[in-house]
Amino acid sequence: MSQNDQIREFAVETDFQRKARRPGGVTRHQAVGRARAQIETLKSEFTDWLHEGLNRLQAAIAMVETYPGNESLIEDAFHACCQLRDVGTTMGYELITFVASRLCEVLDAVRNGADYDKDLISCHLDALQLARQDSYRNITPDEVPELCDGLRRAAERSFSHPGRAGK
Repeated sequence: MSQNDQIREFAVETDFQRKARRPGGVTRHQAVGRARAQIETLKSEFTDWLHEGLNRLQAAIAMVETYPGNESLIEDAFHACCQLRDVGTTMGYELITFVASRLCEVLDAVRNGADYDKDLISCHLDALQLARQDSYRNITPDEVPELCDGLRRAAERSFSHPGRAGK
């Protein structure tokens, strides 16, 4: 008899699995429908949240520029940007997510010792202001390749410049 003949497999039912199979509750289809409906109600409030989020990010960036080298302030700006990145696509602003993701990469590089490039960051902030416009809602990055490629190239140039800490 080999060792494989002695192996027995058995299923273990967890408490969660038992509770999930109890009568009552809602079907997956109903749960997804409710979640989508909830997101739709939040979308109307998202425009205000987005405006406030961009204001928070701009204020955080202004503080970094006022007190260069303050790691705590750079961290605050990074987290403000991450908040925009993390919810943009869910709310129909995929371009916000794209631009905020690029800016998060720039700020992360600064957090890790790269030089602060005011022009590069201003360019991203301007792109975020553009992307927040209603006419850019439901626009994908593929639909505005000039903008997206320009942001990529600007970041590459900034971090490949001789003498930059973020090389």
